[in-house]
Amino acid sequence: MSDTYRYQTIYQAGTGAVADAFHNQLLYCRANDAPITARIVAALAACVAGDIPGAFLDRIRDWQGPPVADALALRAAGGLHSLHIAGGEPALDAIYRNASPSDEADAAAVADVIARRGADLLPWLDGPPQTNEAGRSSNFIAAMLWLADQGLPPRFQCIEIGSSAGINLMLGRYRYELGGVGVGPQPGAMRFAPEWRGPPAPDRAIAIASTRGCDVAPVDLSDPAQALRLKAYIWPEHSVRFERMEQAVAAARQQRPDMVAMNAADFVETELARPQAAGTTRVLMHSIVWQYVPHDQQARVTAAMEAAGANATVERPLAWISLEANRTVHHHELTARYWPGGAQRVQLGTAHAHGAWLNWFGEPVVKASGD
Repeated sequence: MSDTYRYQTIYQAGTGAVADAFHNQLLYCRANDAPITARIVAALAACVAGDIPGAFLDRIRDWQGPPVADALALRAAGGLHSLHIAGGEPALDAIYRNASPSDEADAAAVADVIARRGADLLPWLDGPPQTNEAGRSSNFIAAMLWLADQGLPPRFQCIEIGSSAGINLMLGRYRYELGGVGVGPQPGAMRFAPEWRGPPAPDRAIAIASTRGCDVAPVDLSDPAQALRLKAYIWPEHSVRFERMEQAVAAARQQRPDMVAMNAADFVETELARPQAAGTTRVLMHSIVWQYVPHDQQARVTAAMEAAGANATVERPLAWISLEANRTVHHHELTARYWPGGAQRVQLGTAHAHGAWLNWFGEPVVKASGD
């Protein structure tokens, strides 16, 4: 398979969009240290391109929505991974050991599983992946250090969209070592020390005053079945993420994250209407979720933030932190905006999809509208 990215917009649909989405997801996995997931995606792509019958593959081939925004390839890959985790599918074992002899062998193994387990795989196409990853909270904290360095109050009232199981809502309970700067309790419910690339992070004392999040389908980590579903979306080559999931389950059982079932636009509008304490910075944060938010809701969130930003004050500022994928260059961009006085969106760095490293720019780069 070619290593050349096939240009497509995130909302592209129609003829050829599914094949291009699987191809680009394969390249994205390779660029983010996920060779096993890349093999699964490649095998699925070969099956989709072939003439193998069945409802599972036919639904993928005839996908009506935008396959990139819908994360179609990862929906299908999550289904296969769930079968592997549950055991009883030795046909997949060689792939998940990264020991399969060839792409052809991968495709044959996946085709065999689809032929036998298509009914079990079909439900995995019904909704987008739940991709909670605690390691991404390092990016939120780094951005908060930067915001504090700009003079914003260093006590943060955090609201998050697409919270899934609320793992990143517990970011105030974690310990971070970011380019020589320590943040958070010792030892913390989890500890993160991503490889730091670039100049040092701002050394500021910050605090998380509160966190609250939303999801259209919140995940209850105390439910073993829901926790297992989250594990199926973890890329199998990243074993540390499974350890983090167990730690997150333990932390959630100790104190559940504050979450509501609500869409992103309704949630942001509701939260921005609530009183804000003086001396706190209210911050909207999200990671790898914007592509799943419908266009009309994206517009409402943006309008709500800009309207609230126009009324922000030095004592009650507003900020917006995002970690989202740039699928043209296969990495994630950490960006921030704040009001008053800094409403331009700037890129603070690039980051690994699951928190392994953070490339800190030091001098933020202004992002053009629509980037």
